[in-house]
Amino acid sequence: MKIAAGHFTYCTNIHAGESWTDHFESLKEKFPLIKAEVSRDQPMGIGLRLSNKASKDLQDYVKLEEFQLWMKENDAYVFTMNGFPYGDFHHAIVKDQVHTPDWTTAERLEYTLRLFEILAELLPDGIDGGVSTSPLSYRHWYSSDVDSRKAMHLATGNMISILEHLFLYKKNRGLVMHLDIEPEPDGLLETGREFIDWYQGMLVPMALKELSTKHNLSNEDALEAIREHIRLCYDVCHFAIGYEPHHEILAELSNCGIKVGKIQISAALKSDLPPEPESRTLISEAFFSFVEPTYLHQVVARKTDGELIRYCDLPDALTDIQNPEVEEWRAHFHVPVFLKDLGFLESTQSDITEVLNIQCATPFTNHLEVETYTWEVLPDILKMPIELSISRELNWVKEVFRKNE
Repeated sequence: MKIAAGHFTYCTNIHAGESWTDHFESLKEKFPLIKAEVSRDQPMGIGLRLSNKASKDLQDYVKLEEFQLWMKENDAYVFTMNGFPYGDFHHAIVKDQVHTPDWTTAERLEYTLRLFEILAELLPDGIDGGVSTSPLSYRHWYSSDVDSRKAMHLATGNMISILEHLFLYKKNRGLVMHLDIEPEPDGLLETGREFIDWYQGMLVPMALKELSTKHNLSNEDALEAIREHIRLCYDVCHFAIGYEPHHEILAELSNCGIKVGKIQISAALKSDLPPEPESRTLISEAFFSFVEPTYLHQVVARKTDGELIRYCDLPDALTDIQNPEVEEWRAHFHVPVFLKDLGFLESTQSDITEVLNIQCATPFTNHLEVETYTWEVLPDILKMPIELSISRELNWVKEVFRKNE
């Protein structure tokens, strides 16, 4: 839906179905129920997630036309897509394989190009479109800084191929589309600082050379194209896990001319760790209820001196919960954005409010998407019918914006 802050929706990665047929069936069942609760009287956007298999299915013009007709009948439109998970995202062990294939591969490049081909056919007139994607690769697959640097260089070259296609879409068809890179715990790009340094220090020099050579662009025009088509996906959960200062990051992005393609509105788990071992045991038990085998749930611990300790997954962190030097934990487990208090634990909901308040005061994007994908693996006490959960999340966000009017 279009609200004052931008185009606003939820990501359909919450709906199971890796084939287009299965995913479309889930959409047809759930989306109208959600729309009736949050956007009854105006068109509602879809944050479309397509697996590699579904993207191939949707290349069939008959299937694409059927989807377009369904959207028209249901007053829906697509403006953003999630191109991070390539393969199975439900009913499978995902863990670090969410990055597979990574940006060093032809498979990731071809998949992402296919998503943009589909988005180009679905995008309404006068609206820019984005595809969010992984932060190059998974850092623990590389044993040395040299190997990581090589992977970053190769991945950047493949992203520049996407940039060239998007440049030509705008030149030839007037479509503005952008690749939105999503820093994530243990990604090769994990923090705002790492993203900005990569963008300025590797992407821009490499892309300037390619665009000026192949497309005869001046440095000024080439830089404008880079900034137009390669952007940041600001996942609030991911930035909150790293205790990152939202105002400072967003100010530096603006000063560097780097655009934010999309805000992914999401919340992580957190807890202060009091000194008493008994209290920490209770907190440990609360965190343990979120241990599950499907996704990675990285933990970032903050020590009393401000230093951060990073754990690859929640079970790894739980073995160190009595560390007396640590005062707070934040865990990569997307929990409903409308929940702040979870008993012994809390969520990073206040980070969402902070980022959305900044967006209201000084808009830095026009794409907003709620992304809570863990409904199936939440503890039973937090589960409710998916359409009710998503509607409640969307209405909670709308209320945050309403308070800023």
